[in-house]
Parts: sequence; C-alpha cells; structure tokens
Amino acid sequence: MNWGGIKNGELLKLIEQEQFHVFVTGDKSMASQQRLEGRPFAVLIMSAINWPVIRPHVNRILTAIVQSVPGKVTTVDCGTFRQGQPFGAD
Repeated sequence: MNWGGIKNGELLKLIEQEQFHVFVTGDKSMASQQRLEGRPFAVLIMSAINWPVIRPHVNRILTAIVQSVPGKVTTVDCGTFRQGQPFGAD
C-alpha cells in the first residue's frame, strides 16, 4: 500500500480509514507509544517479523487473527530472531 515510512499515529489513522479488521505489527514499542485499545480494529503485536522465525508459528498467528477482537491488543509469541540462527529454528 506504499505506507512505508508513515509514522505510527498517521498509520493508525490510515488503518482506521481503510477499515482494516486486524493490524499485525512487530513494533513492540507501539503499545506504549500509542493508544491502541478501543480502536475499531484489533492489534496483534508479534515478537518477531522475520519469516524463518515466524514460519513454525503460522498456526498460532492465524488463531490469534481469527480470535481477535476490535479494540483489543494481543501479543503473539513466535520466538525472536538471533543473528546466525539456522533457517526455521526457533
């Protein structure tokens, strides 16, 4: 959507305007920097966004998306990226 570089506050406004149901992010500091509760979309904060790390946890992420509730923030633990980590390792 060419939204790269848009600051968090403006990004949240765009998400709301576009009527997204769920916003998935790896920005763990967003919850402390922005008011996320009470918005008309759910927010999922993932512990990692690197595909080799999250790939084994796709079902956990999908479940969190399906069970998401507008106005609520959920954290999804899918491990963390470590430099030199083997592909697909957690």
